[in-house]
Amino acid sequence: MTSEWALVIKTSLILRKIMNDPISKITDIMEADLITIGDEILIGQIVDTNSAWMAQHLNDEGINIRQITSISDQPDHIFQTLLESEKKASIVLVTGGLGPTRDDRTKTAICDFFETQLVVNNSVLDHVIELLAPRGIVINSLNRDQALVPASATVLHNKLGTAPGLWFERGETIFVFMPGVPFEMKYLMEHEVIPRIKNLFNTNTILHRTILTQGLAESALAEKIAYWEDSLPESIKLAYLPSPQSVRLRLSARGDNENYLKKLLEDKIKELTQIIPDYIFGYEEETMAGNIGRILQERELTLAVAESCTGGNIAHTITLNPGSSAYFKGGIIAYSNEIKINVLGIDQNLIADKGAVSKEVVEAMAISARKMLNSNYAIATSGIAGPTGGTTDKPVGTVWIALAGPDSVISKRFNFANHRERNIIRSSQTALNMLRLELLKNNN
Repeated sequence: MTSEWALVIKTSLILRKIMNDPISKITDIMEADLITIGDEILIGQIVDTNSAWMAQHLNDEGINIRQITSISDQPDHIFQTLLESEKKASIVLVTGGLGPTRDDRTKTAICDFFETQLVVNNSVLDHVIELLAPRGIVINSLNRDQALVPASATVLHNKLGTAPGLWFERGETIFVFMPGVPFEMKYLMEHEVIPRIKNLFNTNTILHRTILTQGLAESALAEKIAYWEDSLPESIKLAYLPSPQSVRLRLSARGDNENYLKKLLEDKIKELTQIIPDYIFGYEEETMAGNIGRILQERELTLAVAESCTGGNIAHTITLNPGSSAYFKGGIIAYSNEIKINVLGIDQNLIADKGAVSKEVVEAMAISARKMLNSNYAIATSGIAGPTGGTTDKPVGTVWIALAGPDSVISKRFNFANHRERNIIRSSQTALNMLRLELLKNNN
């Protein structure tokens, strides 16, 4: 949002307050700054989960996040950060530094910033006493200090803790200060902050849909769907979110008609499924293993694995899904050649001749696992995960994957990068995708 629009919107807020108009609301794209206070965040002692939670829920309400900042407990640092956010954001949400101990100095900075002083709030004091009494805690001066609040603040009742939330409206900006304890912050956001914001602003609807793809790198995927991407209307934005498991395509639609946006998103997703049908394996929070498990269970089919370079990771991703015992028979972690020979029964001459990382050996592993575990399908992997062990013919990242089914055995060589953990994840996901494509083909 431009500074000009921010001025218009925030001036409207001031006029509304002056005119005491309870009906009219401000309508535009609002932007919020999120600030977390605490040295423990800056030194990595704790992770800032508050900002992620707030960003998601504010976005659901049609509020853009302009900036997320973590700062120290120093009052001058707090003061300067508030001053900078005030210039550009309509809403500033701050968590942390409201506790009873001496290292919590947010209230001092607040009083300096708003040119006010701390006063005792009897309602907060009564709540602190009521909250601590059942626990047998004798109220001391630090507990009583929780009832000291800036005189110009609107106090937000914190049912779950001793530190209240604090709401300020200064000039063009709304400021909200909340405790850093996640469950207390969430309570205040859900019961106090978001309802108040919704009462002030008619924010646009924001809808997100996520399409999960596997089998194409980000650049190749972008090239393949370029025409479709160019056809997206102004109200829909596309983001590419690559990871070792997949490339997620996130569609974000913004407007004032929720039903229209939902239909628009569904129409564009249908178009995309016609362009890359084999590469889409799910939506939103679905997983490859979860979707495969559903297909196997519906068709009353079973699966086994024989894993070398993936070290049991495929079995792990499968058994993360409840009910996987209905279709997953089990697996053999044949990490060493000794286990490949003595347990899976792979001919030692075949390993000596072709090498453990080869088409012939990985296919033999899949066939043996399917037979030994009496399953309809079996996946096998063998590769060089790295970071060492590669050769000129088989560099680090070389992985052979085989799939044995009722009628055939298929295999393919892949060349991943030289990062061990990513190679294991990519190999596992690729192996499951081979099974998915085979299941889809056999269903046609």
